[in-house]
Amino acid sequence: MLIVQKFGGTSVGDLDRIQNVANRVSATRKAGNDVVVVVSAMSGETNKLVGYAEHFSKNASRAEMDMLLSSGERVTASLLSIALNEMGFPAIAMTGRKAGIVTDSVHTKARIEGINPEVMNNAIKEGKIIVVAGFQGVNEKGDVTTLGRGGSDLSAVAIAGAIEADLCEIYTDVSGIFTTDPRIEPKAKKLDYISYDEMLELSSLGAKVLQNRSVELAKKLNVNLVTRTSFSDEEGTLITKEENIMEKPLVSGIALDKNQARISLMGVYDRPGIASEIFTKLSDNDVNVDMIIQNKSHDGTTNIDFTVPVGDLNDAKSVVDTFVSSGDIKADSYNENICKVSVVGVGMKSHTGVAAKAFSAMASENININMISTSEIKVSMVIDIKYAELAVRSLHNAYELDK
Repeated sequence: MLIVQKFGGTSVGDLDRIQNVANRVSATRKAGNDVVVVVSAMSGETNKLVGYAEHFSKNASRAEMDMLLSSGERVTASLLSIALNEMGFPAIAMTGRKAGIVTDSVHTKARIEGINPEVMNNAIKEGKIIVVAGFQGVNEKGDVTTLGRGGSDLSAVAIAGAIEADLCEIYTDVSGIFTTDPRIEPKAKKLDYISYDEMLELSSLGAKVLQNRSVELAKKLNVNLVTRTSFSDEEGTLITKEENIMEKPLVSGIALDKNQARISLMGVYDRPGIASEIFTKLSDNDVNVDMIIQNKSHDGTTNIDFTVPVGDLNDAKSVVDTFVSSGDIKADSYNENICKVSVVGVGMKSHTGVAAKAFSAMASENININMISTSEIKVSMVIDIKYAELAVRSLHNAYELDK
C-alpha cells in the first residue's frame, strides 16, 4: 500500500515524540508499505515565531510572515528524516516547494491550486520515505505561502490525492471521531466509520478534530481518511464515501460551537433588494454569515436575525452601521452569549421525527431555542450559551449515542 501519514504539533512536540513518530513510520515501512509523511511544526513553535515577529512589528507583511512561519515545519521534517536515516530507513525531507505544491498568492491563507508529484514519485520508486513540511507551498512566482490554520491536514490530503495513495492517516492527540466531545459527555463513543458529508458538517459546526477544508478536499479527491492517535496502536475512525458504510446510523454525532454571535436588525425597510444589499456588503467584508431568519413584513418594515463567528462581529457591526446611518435599518442589537448545538447523521435522510426528538430534548430541559436551521443531514439550534453542555448531554442521551 501507499500510505500518507500526517503528524500534528503535539505528536512531534519534542525530540522524544519525534522519535516515537520515527518508530511508527518505520513500522509502517517494515510492513511493506510505501510511506509519505507530512509534519506540522513542533507544538508551540508557530506561536514562538509569531512572538519573534511581533517583537519588531505588529504589522509585518503577510509575505514575510509566510517565510518565517514556514520554517517551523521544515525543522520538524528535517529532524524526522535524520532520525529515520539513523535507524537505517532511507528518508528525504522536502519543503512544500520540492514536493511540488503550488498555491495561489493569498499569503497566510493560500489555497492549493495543484501538485506536481514527479519528485515525490521518483523518491518513492527509489524506496525512500518522504517527509514533507506541511502547511506550505509556493505561488507561481516562487514565493513561499502558507495554508492557514490546520494547513498540514490540507497538505496531507492533497498529497494523498496527487500520488493516488491508498490511505491518508491523520495522527493527532485524540483516538478518532467521537459521537460528541468526551470532555462534555464522558459516555461519548468513538465511531468506526463516518461519511465525508457528516464529517464536513461536524467540522463546520464546531468539532475540532479535522480542518474543514481538508475534509472537503478528501471528498473531492476520493481520499480515504483515518484519524487516530499517535500515542497508542488503537484503531481510529475511517472517513469515507457514504456508500462504503454498510450500517448507517440515524445520528452520528452532536456538535457544539460556542464561537457564535447573533445580530438582530429591527425595522429593516422592506423593499426589493434590501436583503441582497446587506448580505452582499457583509460578504464583501469577508463576514461569514451562518443562520438567517427574516420575519414577515409589517407596516413596511421587517426584522432580520443572523449569526456570525465571534471573530467577524466587529466587521459585521461596521457594515450594519452604514445601513443604520442611511435609514434602511431603524435599530440593531448584538448577543455574544449564545452557542449553536447540532445533530448530524446521514440516517436522517430516510427517517422522520429526528428534528422533533431534538426539540423535545430541549423542551425537557427547559432550554429555549432561539434559531433553527436544517439540512438533509443536520439540525442546528441556537440557544443561550449557559445551556450549552446541558444541551449536548441531553441530545446525546435522546438519540442513545452511548449504545
